[in-house]
Amino acid sequence: MAVHSSDAVIREGLVSFLQHDRRLEEVPADRLHEADAVVTAFDTVDAAALEELGSLAGKGDARFLVVAGRRWQAHVSAAIDRGVRAVLWRDAFTPTTFVRTLLTVADGGGSLPPTLLGTLMEQVQWTQREVLGPHGLTSSGVSPREVDVLRLVSEGRELSEIATALCYSERTVKYTLYSLMKRLQLRNRAHAVSYAIRAGLI
Repeated sequence: MAVHSSDAVIREGLVSFLQHDRRLEEVPADRLHEADAVVTAFDTVDAAALEELGSLAGKGDARFLVVAGRRWQAHVSAAIDRGVRAVLWRDAFTPTTFVRTLLTVADGGGSLPPTLLGTLMEQVQWTQREVLGPHGLTSSGVSPREVDVLRLVSEGRELSEIATALCYSERTVKYTLYSLMKRLQLRNRAHAVSYAIRAGLI
């Protein structure tokens, strides 16, 4: 784990909680990229805070637990894009909750307060409705047509059968499948079907 805060007092306080749990080991600030999770603290989470998180993450894949004051003035989706995986409000902070949330983030999980989770859901719905939907896309990045083709491929249908079932030309089915595989870097039809099953598309 790594801890980053411009306030030395807050930083030392957070580090002290890490020292009480043998499952946690602090990584020096100059080796943040080695940490399974990075703890940061901001009084206000705004565009400047997100920019700081972006610079901390660098080119890596950092996962942040943000300890925040009650002022959240940033786009929740943008925060997630910067690597935020969990948020704890400072006034609801307890050592037990802190350690539990930190371990969750380190294991690849996440945790958002209900208000931020609700905001995130609204942002996802808006993106689907206003940005993706008009272009025939879903939040999965796979169009309904592509899902239909994958479903029929998974049933062992030949391309000609898929074309007949969906009232497309065989050429359209081939193009649909090829463009999907190229976009998602899938090696072959079996790989495409496997991806669709794992992603819950079919």
